[in-house]
Amino acid sequence: MVVLNRIYTRTGDKGETALSDGQRVPKHSLRVEAYGTVDELNATLGLARLHASGDLAAQIAVIQNDLFDLGADLSRPQMDRDADAPYPVLRIIESQVQRLETEIDAMNAGLSPLRSFILPGGSALSAHLHLCRTVARRAERAAVALAAHEDANPAALKYLNRLSDWLFVAGRVANDMGAQDILWVPGASR
Repeated sequence: MVVLNRIYTRTGDKGETALSDGQRVPKHSLRVEAYGTVDELNATLGLARLHASGDLAAQIAVIQNDLFDLGADLSRPQMDRDADAPYPVLRIIESQVQRLETEIDAMNAGLSPLRSFILPGGSALSAHLHLCRTVARRAERAAVALAAHEDANPAALKYLNRLSDWLFVAGRVANDMGAQDILWVPGASR
């Protein structure tokens, strides 16, 4: 259980922060960049959720919880030492990735195929979901950069990749099942 009785600690005043295993690292480290961008993604999803209702709102709520799991995962290095931790280590698992795939398939089944790229917009929810999609892509790039230099959970990388796809399809669903999608017209302003 997390207990936050003090919000500021002054321990990061010199540009370092603690990972979930207690190790102190610079705030500009690849690991901090990765889980910090996931935190930013969660904040943008919170804004999107303000415009959502029904199934999309419920699915976004689950994803926001997943993103805290993902942040916990990315903030703990040395996956090979998970068994030695004094508490259960939280990692993204394959079933979370599969849930996103199932939801993507279900949402996509009701959409017409695209014949053009779409521009973010249409409805407020769709515009917010497309913003979330771009932040998810940036979080994925940060996690991939981390994985190139340090250990990172492969399921976490897959989750971020599927999530950006989920957000794209959800953005179309939020646009009246694609009816309000704004199609890109190449060279339209020439």
